[in-house]
Amino acid sequence: MHRLQDKVAVITGGASGIGKATARIFAGEGARVVIWDVNETQGKAVAEEVGGTFMKVDTTSLADAVQAADEVAGQFGRIDILINNAGITRDATLKKMEAEQWDQVIAVNLTGVFNCTKAVSPHMVEQQYGRILSASSVVGLYGNFGQTNYVATKAGVIGMTKVWARELGRKGITANAVAPGFIATEMVKTIPEKVIQMIRDKTPLGRMGKPEEIAQAYLFLASDEAAFINGAVLSVDGGVSI
Repeated sequence: MHRLQDKVAVITGGASGIGKATARIFAGEGARVVIWDVNETQGKAVAEEVGGTFMKVDTTSLADAVQAADEVAGQFGRIDILINNAGITRDATLKKMEAEQWDQVIAVNLTGVFNCTKAVSPHMVEQQYGRILSASSVVGLYGNFGQTNYVATKAGVIGMTKVWARELGRKGITANAVAPGFIATEMVKTIPEKVIQMIRDKTPLGRMGKPEEIAQAYLFLASDEAAFINGAVLSVDGGVSI
């Protein structure tokens, strides 16, 4: 028996990186995967690969998220798992950060998580079951130079997760966050190699993480084995936060 057999899992930002790895692993564990992403080409390719469904969804729009959630529930009869994975970076120091950079990151990384959870959670409440998993970051716990906007969103995700754990727990729904360290995704490839080496040197395991390693954390928290874990923040960072 697969760990997510016949569970319906919505994965935001599932067209690439950690979201793509999560889609693959969840599908392999028997889940019916629904990818929400703005990248139609990549999203459709991943959905076809894993035998899932792609929906073009702008998570910064509550109306978009509500419509998509209603369509998923209508098609599959339920939504069991929400992976709030979509995220962007627009890094700059406080002095150089433009208002547009702040607004863009807040819209995707924080408001988008709120929108998707607000849209999906009523379906989970109705069925008295659900797993809400959101992407935070090690920098949301400890801060990082040049990332005021990103850190604010990832710290905010932790706060929202703890509120949802309290509000939704009695409805059979758990809410948890995963705080990845430095993961080898397309987003990280824009970082200069000397900075990448500094990150490796600071990480006790001496390497960057793999997208699949974050996906495995999502898998555990989405599974029945994690039924009593609620309001937690799981750091998956190779020990960099020690």
